[in-house]
Amino acid sequence: MPNQFHPSRRKFLAASGALLSRPLSAKPCGGFIDAHVHIWTPDTSTYPLAAGFAKGRMAPPSFTPEELFTHCRPEGVARIVLVQMSFYKYDNRYMLDMMAAHPGVFGGIAIVDENLQDVKGTMKALAAKGVRGFRIRSTKASAESWPSSPGMVVMWKSGADNGLSMCLLADPDSLPSALAMAKKYPRTPVVIDHFARIGMHGSVDQKELDNLLRFADLPNVRVKTSAFYALGNKAAPFTDLAPMVRQLRDAFGANRLMWASDCPYQVVGGHNYADSISLIRDKLDFLSEEDKSWMLRKTAEKVFF
Repeated sequence: MPNQFHPSRRKFLAASGALLSRPLSAKPCGGFIDAHVHIWTPDTSTYPLAAGFAKGRMAPPSFTPEELFTHCRPEGVARIVLVQMSFYKYDNRYMLDMMAAHPGVFGGIAIVDENLQDVKGTMKALAAKGVRGFRIRSTKASAESWPSSPGMVVMWKSGADNGLSMCLLADPDSLPSALAMAKKYPRTPVVIDHFARIGMHGSVDQKELDNLLRFADLPNVRVKTSAFYALGNKAAPFTDLAPMVRQLRDAFGANRLMWASDCPYQVVGGHNYADSISLIRDKLDFLSEEDKSWMLRKTAEKVFF
């Protein structure tokens, strides 16, 4: 969940430097999957930023796979779902190149321009390279416009035909319109990021959560329990989010929930990776071992690998 805060370069590099000094096992134990991570490189010559983005505003200035591994491998996370970074907009090359460079480690969620003449063909070409989902920004206005957007209709139909998920970075007030779209295309897999950002401005609003719980009636909808650093109290151990996790587990079942860190934002600003995975793995006594297995691996594996 970008743009929540912009940590200093000094703090980020100090934290990464300390972690880089730790030995990494060749085959990390645990086998967990982090279902939502952004990566980027300071090499803006090979991978130029999209119009409107400046290198000086990249915070942190770098988050490569190697930097990611120093955080996730000590916690037993073996695979990661990469989410195309907004710095690159529709140019998915860096994500795709890193997927190819680390076979079997990364799944991918791309961003495409729904106004392309051949958006369906573009989606299929990306799917051939390992992409299993497409990120869509879901504001109240944009979600209301989806039924009248020819390109968006193609995306949702192609998602249904090819098992490709529509991955919604949703604002809470967009949920009613997003639900209407999901009902119109019930065969289309849908993944809602970061609890639909409920609690971003403080305590969880039950009315907003009820709107998210309504998606549970649609079996192809899943939810990421993620970005803990940005929700509720925004402080470890993040247990203030437990009631929201429990309601989602009760409504959707753990087999339709997936944990994610939302790195690098989870590992800056005084936060760390261990606190994120620990909420699901260690802190919630209402989660059975089977629940944890689904949330920490099996749901994301089924959808993105």
